[in-house]
Amino acid sequence: MHRLFRHLLLVLASGFVLAACGGGAEDLGGPKLELDAAMLQQTSAEAMGEVQSVRFSLERTGAPVFVDAAQSISLDNIDGRFSVPGSADAILGVTVAGSLRTELGAIAIDDEVWLTDPVTGEFNTLPPGFDIDPSLFFDPVDGWRPLIAGLSDVTVVGEEQRDDATRYHLTGTAPAERMQAITAGLVRGQEVDLDLWLHPVTGEVTAIEFATEFDGEVSDWVLELTEYGETFDISPPEE
Repeated sequence: MHRLFRHLLLVLASGFVLAACGGGAEDLGGPKLELDAAMLQQTSAEAMGEVQSVRFSLERTGAPVFVDAAQSISLDNIDGRFSVPGSADAILGVTVAGSLRTELGAIAIDDEVWLTDPVTGEFNTLPPGFDIDPSLFFDPVDGWRPLIAGLSDVTVVGEEQRDDATRYHLTGTAPAERMQAITAGLVRGQEVDLDLWLHPVTGEVTAIEFATEFDGEVSDWVLELTEYGETFDISPPEE
C-alpha cells in the first residue's frame, strides 16, 4: 500500500511538471518556417494559390468607400466565405445616404452575382451600377497568388502574437492592379503598403492591414482570414 501510494505521488508530480513545461505551448502543427523575407514571400504565394476554402472578414474605417456608381452606399465591413473555384457568400455592412446603417446579402457563383435589395431584403441579380463581387475578395489563383508574389520591398518585422496566436509579421508594397483585383475594384489606381501576418508553418495569410487614399481622405482597412479548408455550403438564393 505504501509502495502504491508513493508511485501515485510520483505519477501526479510528473504530470504537474509536464503541464507546467508544455501545457501552455501553442501547437502550430509542424516546424516553423525560417524568418527569411524571400522564402516567406514565395512560400506564402504558393500556399495562397492552393487554398480551397476560407472565411474572410474585412473592416473599413475612415473615409467612405462606395460600392455603387451613384455613391450612395458605402461599405463598412464584410463577413464572407469562399470556396473554389469561384463561389462566395457574404454579409455586407453598409451605410446608405450617409446615415442609414444596414446589411446586404451577396452571393457569387461562377459569373453570376446576387445582392439583396436594401429596402425589401430580397435577392436580385446584381443590378447595373454596383461593383461588388464577393468571390473576388478571395480568388486564390488570380488574386492572392500574384498579389503576394508581386509584393516589392518585402521586409520581415518579426515573430509576434496576434489574437493569441504566433504569427510572422511582414511588410511590402502591392502594385495598383493587384490591389484592384483583390479588393473587387474597391481600391483603384494606387500602390498600397501592406502589413501582413502569416501562419509560421503554412505561410497562409491570416491578416492584412493597409490604408488607401481617395481625394485626400484616408480609409483604413483590416482583413482577417480564418477557417482555411473548411467545407462551406454556398448555394444560389431561393426563388
